[in-house]
Amino acid sequence: MEALPSNGSPMEDKEFKSKVVLVTGGSRGIGKGIALEFAKQGAHIAFNYLRNEKAAEETQKEIEAFGVRCLRMRAHLGDAKKIKALFDAVRDEYGRLDVLVNNAASGVNLPADELQEKHWDWTMGINVKAGWLCAIEASELMVDGGHIINITSEGSRKVLPNYFAVGTSKSALEAVTRYLAVELASKDISVNAVSGGYVQTGALDAFPDKEKMVAEGQKTLSGRMVTAQDIADTVIFLCSPHADMIRGQIILVDGGATLRAH
Repeated sequence: MEALPSNGSPMEDKEFKSKVVLVTGGSRGIGKGIALEFAKQGAHIAFNYLRNEKAAEETQKEIEAFGVRCLRMRAHLGDAKKIKALFDAVRDEYGRLDVLVNNAASGVNLPADELQEKHWDWTMGINVKAGWLCAIEASELMVDGGHIINITSEGSRKVLPNYFAVGTSKSALEAVTRYLAVELASKDISVNAVSGGYVQTGALDAFPDKEKMVAEGQKTLSGRMVTAQDIADTVIFLCSPHADMIRGQIILVDGGATLRAH
């Protein structure tokens, strides 16, 4: 298979030059930060989004400004057929895949006794089932091995207000990470997860107690909140040869906040 062109950009010193990276939910927030960092390192990018066309277009332009190719596609990951179509598009555009970042997430922020069955199904479908299905599709395109990173959160272990559905889905995703790390090892695919503390993105706007969460998020040992760039840097490391012996692990990026007793 011929190497993908790099649009003439001088990227000889880039660690991920001409690699192909798919970031789900890559148009905003943590996903965008990860996609941009891989693009900066020379990788060609694919990402999906659900609703915000303008944000997706802007992200694509920012990615392509690094001299790499970018495939943007609207796809609802709660629908298995749309997942299949997304990976078919990646296959048609690039012919292979080197890195999958399962970042897309959704959920309804309600306590357990107010949550409806449809809310549960929606959350689990996007946050857990899609991670599994995307990983299997990705493994078929990782012809020379590869890396799968699942983005989770501390709500998988700590009980947060109104986080019942999302928190349990993230716990499930972490279990998926461990199982896939073993089952995909024979294909030379490493699987890990990155768990962020309170990350400074627009996603916090969905919480009624945002101000309290921001205040808690600043109680790190470095005195600032975790950023999307912090998560992206960790993902980049886990996909590098330096992390080859890290498999099936949940890497916590919280600035040391959980070390303190509250």
